[in-house]
Amino acid sequence: MDTMRDRFVPVLSRLLDEDPRVALVLAEIGAAAFEDTALRHPDRVINVGIREQLMLGVGAGLALTGLRPVIHTFASFLVERPFEQVKLDLGHQGAGAVLVSAGASFDVSSGGFTHMAPGDIALLDTLDGWTVHVPGHPDEAEALLRHAVGAGDDKVYVRLSVRSNTAAVPVDGSRLRTLREGRSGVVVAVGPVLDAVLAGTEGLDVTVLYATTVRPFDAAALRHAVAAAGTDVVLVEPYLAGTSAGAVTEALAEVPHRVLGLGVGRRELRRYGSPEEHAAAHGLDAGALRERIGAFLAGRAVVTG
Repeated sequence: MDTMRDRFVPVLSRLLDEDPRVALVLAEIGAAAFEDTALRHPDRVINVGIREQLMLGVGAGLALTGLRPVIHTFASFLVERPFEQVKLDLGHQGAGAVLVSAGASFDVSSGGFTHMAPGDIALLDTLDGWTVHVPGHPDEAEALLRHAVGAGDDKVYVRLSVRSNTAAVPVDGSRLRTLREGRSGVVVAVGPVLDAVLAGTEGLDVTVLYATTVRPFDAAALRHAVAAAGTDVVLVEPYLAGTSAGAVTEALAEVPHRVLGLGVGRRELRRYGSPEEHAAAHGLDAGALRERIGAFLAGRAVVTG
């Protein structure tokens, strides 16, 4: 199966062919994959070199001229390094763009901490008006990318990962999907952690909701699930643990509830290893999830990393 980033290249190339508003801005990373596309559209495929702040500034300038820029590189270089430009060049100026990241939290684990970005969505949460998509399968990534590019002039972040679920779920760019129904709690699985969540909760009497769009958060679907399954909510996110806890609290402001946020811990893992080893070290494999979710639902103490 191809990866989400493998899918991104041909899909974006077709969008550039089909829509004269679409532009692509790169900072060297990924440029080789778009060489043929750049020959066809030299005015709308721009590689600024290793200048991530400039990449955001150029994208914002294109947006202000009426184009729909897609800006792409690793998450740590797209959100964290040029954050001031995300805040000012896009947000302050009211310029829309589609930021498409690769690398996720620890996909490029051999590259070290410079290439890891578990805090990217938490950082975007400090800004207003961002839509955030976290696909869990290449088919979902394609659907959400097309949705993002066609979303008027909104500010959209699409977070790609090499980690993928075995099967795609139909997504619409807004709603949580109910994959299982239970009576003893609600587990919200985000993007590529779904397979581990389904395996880890097998046989447990819980409702499993699947999220690929986390901002705006589908509060209505969560409230509906809690009304039937109880007010214990577990968030399993493939980035910084607890990132969406505030969204859950806001959604359930009128309902007494408990929330457990599972995800990437704050402690830096300096033995980089593989992405799979990182997931296990952060307790995001099926066995650890089963133990932690079971303990929470039973009222026992949970180790959250």
